Amino acid sequence: MLNLLPGANSTVAALNAERVRLEVITQNIANANTTRGLDGQPYHRQQVSFQSALNQALVDPTASDGGNGPQISEITTDTRPGRLVYQPGHPHAQADGMLELPNVNIHEEMADMIVASRTFEANLAVIKNSRQLAALTMAIGKR
Repeated sequence: MLNLLPGANSTVAALNAERVRLEVITQNIANANTTRGLDGQPYHRQQVSFQSALNQALVDPTASDGGNGPQISEITTDTRPGRLVYQPGHPHAQADGMLELPNVNIHEEMADMIVASRTFEANLAVIKNSRQLAALTMAIGKR
């Protein structure tokens, strides 16, 4: 059978991976000022790690597109310490008046969000162009 949309599976996998990445970034931004979570600690930034193409090729060396596209290997917690600010009136401040804020840097998150959204847009363009090429191929067959 003729595959008119080669690489569509890997492009869909890339779209899903970037969607998860955008969700994690959004969660980080939403919790940038959360000083106490369910565990009683300040929120810790989450980050998405992708499985490398080399690892995928080693798992399935016969795949022509390097596997099934980008895959998320894990979502990890950033271990960097949060910043301390002096706010003695805050209910979560320590005895010395210092308050530990989450280790989320809004500027870093916004830069990551721009990269993830542009990658998502690029993958959407690949799908759109593949559909157009498939339609043109079908039109050639009708002549």
